[in-house]
Amino acid sequence: MRERINNQIRAKELRVIGSENENLGVLSIKEALELAETKGLDLIEISPNASPPVAKIMDFGKYQYEASKKLKKARAGAKPTETKSVQIKIGTGDHDLELKAQTASKWLKEGHRIKVELYLSGRAKYMDEKFLKTRLDRLLHLITEDYKMSDTYKRGPRGLTATIEKNK
Repeated sequence: MRERINNQIRAKELRVIGSENENLGVLSIKEALELAETKGLDLIEISPNASPPVAKIMDFGKYQYEASKKLKKARAGAKPTETKSVQIKIGTGDHDLELKAQTASKWLKEGHRIKVELYLSGRAKYMDEKFLKTRLDRLLHLITEDYKMSDTYKRGPRGLTATIEKNK
């Protein structure tokens, strides 16, 4: 959404904020434009959906610069979350499960989602669903970090999967 400046503003009345962030009250569009012109600055509509719309008197170039700085700061603060995956088989030993649970806990602490996969090969694909869920739960019970199931047990072509993420 682009901001409207000076003569592009369509509202009849505006709540005007001065160049030093002081509230100048509700003015007509004509008065606000004259006030901005006398100061040699622009009238920028900041929030058009308010009633009456809010406009600020300031240099448009400076306004764009500040807006881009805010956007860059917001982007830098946002960390992308990955979906990591942990794969086990029916016969995976207890020690290996503990190690995989440790890495899963570490990833959860970092804020990643984890896809826990029970890989099935051959005849194992046709085993009882309850049995397969208990095998997958063996790993889930070993995870030390607090988590919630974001995607419950799903049967896929390679086996059974469940997705977990950190409980906020």
